[in-house]
Amino acid sequence: MTSSLPLAAVLLAGGASRRMGRDKATLPFDGPNGPTTLVERMVSIVSRRCDPVFVIAAPGQALPELRASVLRDEVRGVGPLLATGRGLRAAADAGFSHAFVCAVDMPELTTEVIETLAGPAQRLGADIVLPWDGRDHYLAGVYRTALHPVIDDLVAAGARSMRALVDAVDTQRIVMPEQAALTNVNTEADLAAIVPPRLH
Repeated sequence: MTSSLPLAAVLLAGGASRRMGRDKATLPFDGPNGPTTLVERMVSIVSRRCDPVFVIAAPGQALPELRASVLRDEVRGVGPLLATGRGLRAAADAGFSHAFVCAVDMPELTTEVIETLAGPAQRLGADIVLPWDGRDHYLAGVYRTALHPVIDDLVAAGARSMRALVDAVDTQRIVMPEQAALTNVNTEADLAAIVPPRLH
């Protein structure tokens, strides 16, 4: 079932990627339409359901030309919470009540996952709707854009993790099976193991 809920997307691309040992966003990815990068792959996926797309990048981070609005973190290494707040604020300013927030390292994400979360987000009025497959996927959820002041307060109090936000507001979890669409690529081996998927 599809949802009529308009969604922006907030794509977090500026993480330190310590396990990968290099910037994940520009990792080469052999996509279904030929060679690309992880960030281009992710923009192509989320833009099929979400418009506009806001990519949150680190200061000075080199990115390819993207069909998205690129916003820069002011400082490096402060975690995903601050970047999420920046993206939610931009989405709110663009007139959207909800945004799909995701990490740059999920190249097998599908629009079906986004749609599965959009329906409950529209019906339940929750602040956050997350997929749950035995664990929370904080960076693959639908967030109310009005949460950005809450994030500002949490960051000011020293919080850095997404869990701090999730625990502070009305969060609903949608049970899903374990699946490739919710898998993060953390190493070169993870990336090499992916069979180039079709866009759904």
